[in-house]
Amino acid sequence: MHTPNDIRVNSWAELNEVAFQDSWDEDLGRFRTPFAFRGLSDSNYDLKTSLIRLGGPYDRLEGALLRNFKKYAHRDTSPGDSIWNWLAVAQHHGLPTRLLDWTNSAYVAMHFATISLEKITTDGVIWCIDVRKAQRWMPTRVREVLREQSANFFQVEMLSRVASTLGEFDNLSPEPFVIFFDPPALDERITNQFALFSMMSRPTAVLDQWLADKPELYHRIIIPAALKWEVRDKLDLINITERVLFPGLDGLCGWLKRYYSPRHQNILPDAAQQTAD
Repeated sequence: MHTPNDIRVNSWAELNEVAFQDSWDEDLGRFRTPFAFRGLSDSNYDLKTSLIRLGGPYDRLEGALLRNFKKYAHRDTSPGDSIWNWLAVAQHHGLPTRLLDWTNSAYVAMHFATISLEKITTDGVIWCIDVRKAQRWMPTRVREVLREQSANFFQVEMLSRVASTLGEFDNLSPEPFVIFFDPPALDERITNQFALFSMMSRPTAVLDQWLADKPELYHRIIIPAALKWEVRDKLDLINITERVLFPGLDGLCGWLKRYYSPRHQNILPDAAQQTAD
């Protein structure tokens, strides 16, 4: 997949420069990025949700999946009975949903773009969406809830003011739109990953297809395969690792396995390769 908004970086310094571009907030006099980030290990990956990837009549199965999740999950699984809490919990534990995982942190996105050693010879990508500009496509009722709170992202209680069911949410506008919301702090993983969820107002809507004619809303940072090892190693040096982002023994073991894996693939940055030649 290639888009007109792809920015291909060639060094760690350039990656950092692009990741934090447009982050100066003149009104606040502070650096506050307007972007949500999603890192993927392969630049050809799209933004289809796990619900869409389920296949079959997935749009008609969304309600059944959530209904049965609530039925069989422990009653204390969700921090509240709101559909938005249940949807966040379901996504967090791997149920196919219409949600996509994002982060407020460019470095966390870099981590997910470089974590897979199986994809180390493949260009990675970081999707960057301007969540403030995305509000223009929201129905007035939805946009006003954000403005009342001077917020860029929804909280669960804010979403509950907009709609109490997915069906009600989908009927807010005849045209699809996207929202971003902060998941409840279910565990340290969500907190440490500075996590966000995106959600389209149709279970069948694919975010990258929706963005295709809205180039002002996004750009993609392409991390070339030749740069991945350097990015990965430097993220380890600043403690952006599985051990931190996935607290617990699984995250610890995942980090140790990757950290001590030998570098079999002889991929060098372009400048180093020219020197070697």
